[in-house]
Formats: sequence, structure tokens, C-alpha cells
Amino acid sequence: MTEGTIHDLRTPSLLLDRGILKRNLRRMAGRATELDVALRPHMKTAKCLEVAALATDGQAGGVTVSTLAEAEALAGAGYRDILYGVGITPDKLAAVAAIQAGGARVAMVLDDPETAKAVVERAAVLNGSFAFLIEIDSGQHRAGLQPDDPQVLEVAGIIDGGGNTELLGVMSHAGHSYNCASIAEIQAVAAAERDAVVAAAGAIGGRGLTCPVVSVGSTPTALHARDLTGVTEMRPGVYMFGDLYQTAIGSCGPEDIALSVMAAVVGRRPAEGRALIDAGALALSQDRGWQGPGDEVCYGVAVDIDGRPLPGRLCNTKYGLSAFR
Repeated sequence: MTEGTIHDLRTPSLLLDRGILKRNLRRMAGRATELDVALRPHMKTAKCLEVAALATDGQAGGVTVSTLAEAEALAGAGYRDILYGVGITPDKLAAVAAIQAGGARVAMVLDDPETAKAVVERAAVLNGSFAFLIEIDSGQHRAGLQPDDPQVLEVAGIIDGGGNTELLGVMSHAGHSYNCASIAEIQAVAAAERDAVVAAAGAIGGRGLTCPVVSVGSTPTALHARDLTGVTEMRPGVYMFGDLYQTAIGSCGPEDIALSVMAAVVGRRPAEGRALIDAGALALSQDRGWQGPGDEVCYGVAVDIDGRPLPGRLCNTKYGLSAFR
């Protein structure tokens, strides 16, 4: 059987540069070593068992997921230490129990006393043991409790008092690091994230409860944190592939972007400096990229088949996705 070439691929097609991917993985593994924390890569971006194997090679083996479908797939592939990094609700515990029946442990996240009570009650009638981390708000203000909120200790006590529930520790996600305008700002966010989870863990330990896991996350803070004393693990994810937004905030360079989308030119407007391609928002992602002229949102940089940048960027205009100068 003759191997095909890139020209045989149907467009739009995702292209992954394995060499860049491996370099990015080595870089983050080195950061984890420098900061003396375990690396628990977040797989929500990759959603790929082959990438998971590369990302966990030489690491403790833990992974992070954002859906139970991801947890199920990774557990089926032999991963045994999984963090489901989204607030859990009682109706999902049966699915967690089914995954754990195969030998994996799926740690879950809580940040509300009433939900914690309902989850503990549900866990009591299911087989197996269930482990939890308490989410701490370190500044993003999307989810989690303030480190000095009395509810942190309340939730900890509810979990610890359950018949088959276990308190693993605390976690936080500094997603607001994406809004930083400088490396110095990212470093400040990383320090605040560290201080928040370490303070919460200290308060829990002060009540005589165990809190072995102190977990932080986000690619920018993982790459630029100066000191993670008191933290046990970090959970970055986007670092594997990189993207234009990470480039814009200083988390990687253009040469570190491992993913691209190959598209075919289906229409030309030479006089206007535009070309229409067969890749829309679903193919290119609707995550933030570079800002284009006016209100246009740029999703990527247009390059030729050899990866050389064209004199323009790829933006969502009123005419559709177009390369422009």
C-alpha cells in the first residue's frame, strides 16, 4: 500500500506537528520539575489517547478531564488516576461509580455545602469509595470558595463525615491569567493562586483533617510561576498544542504552535486581497485569537502549504472566513 501525502487529505483537515508537540511536552515537564510539583495534564483540548500517552510519559500518570466521557475513554485505556475538574452533581455519581468499577479512581470537585450533602447521600447507596477536592476561587470568580470562607471547612467536614467519601484536598484554576497584559501580571496571578489554595489547605489541616492534594492549573501560570511552595500538582492543558492567544500573552511563540488546519481555497478576490477557504468557525475554533480590523475576530494566521506566513491573517468577516491583507 502506497502512503499518501498531505495533498491527498480531504479539507479541512487537522495537522499535528509531532516534533513541536513533543518539545512543548518536554518544556512543561521541565517546569514541573523546576517547581517541584507533579504534572497532571488536562486532556480537554487534546481529547486523544496517543497525545495522553506522550503527555504522561515520565510523569506520575494522573490526568485531568472536563467530561465524564473523557474520563471513561481514558479509564478504558488504562489510566487510573483521573480528576474530573468540573463541579459534580448527585446525578453523575452512578456514572463515576461505573468508571471506577473498572479500576480507575475519578476524583471530583465540590464547592457548595448543600451540593456536598446531596452528593454524600447519593454516594452512600452506591458501591465504591468517592474522592473529592474542594474548589477554591483564586481570582477568576467563576467557581469555588474564597480560601477564608467558613464554607470551605463546612464542605470539608461533610465529605470527611461521609460513609464512603474521602477528602483529597483543594484545587483552583486561574483562568483569569488569560487576561493578563504582561508576564509580571501572570506571575502575580500564579502567586495569588498558590497563596489561595495553600491557605485553604492550611485551614483544613488546622481542623485535623487530611489535605494531601493542593492543585493549581492554567498554562500561563504553570509556565511563569516563580514559586509553588505548598502546591503538590499543576494541571495545564493548552501548552501541548499552543495557539495564537497563548502567543499573544507570552506563553509560547509562533514556532511552538503544534496544530494547524489545512484548507482549500474555494474562491478568490485578488483585487480585494481576499481568498475564501473551506474552513469555517467549526474547523478553526471560536476561541479568542488576534484582533482584526474593526470588529472582526481573527482565528488564525494564513500560511502556505509549506508553513510560510502569507501577508495577512485569517478572520471572520461579514463575507465569511477570509484571508486578508
